[in-house]
Amino acid sequence: MRPAQRRHGILLTSSLAITLAAVVIPLYWLIVASTHSSNEIFDSPPPLLPGGHLPENLDTLQRTASFGRVVLNSTLIAAIYTLCAGAVCTLAGYGFAKYQFKGREALFGLLMLGLVIPLQVTLIPLFKLMAQLEWLNTYQAVIMPNLALPFGIFLMRQSMAALPDELLDSARMDGCGELRLFWKVVLPPMKPALAALAIFLFLYQWNDFIWPLIVLRDSQSFTIPVALAALQGVNETDYGALLTGTAVAAVPMAVVFLVLQRHFVSGLLAGAVKE
Repeated sequence: MRPAQRRHGILLTSSLAITLAAVVIPLYWLIVASTHSSNEIFDSPPPLLPGGHLPENLDTLQRTASFGRVVLNSTLIAAIYTLCAGAVCTLAGYGFAKYQFKGREALFGLLMLGLVIPLQVTLIPLFKLMAQLEWLNTYQAVIMPNLALPFGIFLMRQSMAALPDELLDSARMDGCGELRLFWKVVLPPMKPALAALAIFLFLYQWNDFIWPLIVLRDSQSFTIPVALAALQGVNETDYGALLTGTAVAAVPMAVVFLVLQRHFVSGLLAGAVKE
């Protein structure tokens, strides 16, 4: 191996090691801190090994925030949102990619403006709409407003644009209806893109804080981010319980990513294909 190649390999390995440490060390400390009490967390030096306060922290979470119900709320909302928003984004992406209709490009450009409009601009109109529909403090108030997510539609449009039109025309000539064409011909090659979309949608909804904070009033309806924020008191905060809840909230995200990660990178690359 040439000296230049060896130096390049050492530099690359060192950069990857530093990046990995920057990601792993905070996660490790989060897990360790979740097993300690608030006083122990702020010891100097901080604890680097697991402690024995995890059951106590979990009990505090359940007693003060009904955390079992909160986790169930977040899981149901994120799962329903992922399925419904995934269906909407996939169908919309297919329509924009493979159907020709008047005003298609203008409509798609208008939709893409949603990527640059700040969320805060839409909060008041959406809140008034939810109040008029009498949906406040309900799951549908959290789920419905963001079903047609612009990034999700963009990702699926770009992925489906790579499908050969000849393949679809051939299926139609064989008597395949549009619904069957979509289900049997279009979706199977889209599995990587669908996996990337599912990860994005699930994490988007799971981590959403501002909108659930506005529309959810009852503590029994809270999602995890809202419930964890409610644990922070004015004069005192139980950081042991707070970090335990944060660690618990990270588990489903890790599971979803590990299950779908082998499709994730190829799905994002598929979304980068140009027409």
